[in-house]
Amino acid sequence: MVKKINILAVIPARSASKGIPNKNIKKIKGIPLLAYSIIYALRSKIIDKVIVSTDSRKYSKIAKKYKAEVPYLRKKKLSKDEVTDYPVIKDALTQCEKIYKKKYNYVVLLRPTSPFREKGLIEKSYQLLKKNPKATSVRSVKKIDNHPYRSWILKNDFMFGFVKNIHEPYNIPRQKLPLIMFQTGDIEFIKRSTLIKGSISGEKVLPIIIKKYFDLDSAADLKKIKD
Repeated sequence: MVKKINILAVIPARSASKGIPNKNIKKIKGIPLLAYSIIYALRSKIIDKVIVSTDSRKYSKIAKKYKAEVPYLRKKKLSKDEVTDYPVIKDALTQCEKIYKKKYNYVVLLRPTSPFREKGLIEKSYQLLKKNPKATSVRSVKKIDNHPYRSWILKNDFMFGFVKNIHEPYNIPRQKLPLIMFQTGDIEFIKRSTLIKGSISGEKVLPIIIKKYFDLDSAADLKKIKD
């Protein structure tokens, strides 16, 4: 008998946003921002449950309208500006396993601020973890445009190379520069064991490289979409 693999998709959407008030429910082409991630997750055939973690009853109502579940309201202490992803996602796993009475083998983190994802990221991430048993998670990344080896720090009228412990990194030929990636908000696919051990990523993170990336973080980003 094949063991059932349970996968939980979590969309974190707190109500307090200083840059753009109520950012997670701002309408983009007539659809609330958080709904894009809900729709994306529901299209996947390997996801068992799609939930929104929010502290807002208003957000909860919108999430349910788009067929996500909101089995609990997030505690205020987990909705503050300085709270990192880990306690929010660990809380979601703990709450859902208790409420739905099942153990989830994987948690998929889909941030609402990345509404325009490439197709198939959930399935591709799952396959990567299956092929690499030692991996702790999968994270979406993109190749950076400006290499940090070429960056400088200005101090007392003089410049110093940003990267230390390497002799003149700013003079290394482009062809010999190490490949450096920047994390995007499209997806994180996390093993349950990784979360239980106290991390959202773990030490063996696999990359899934994104070609096109958009993150809605500021009013300027919002304007780009509307223009």
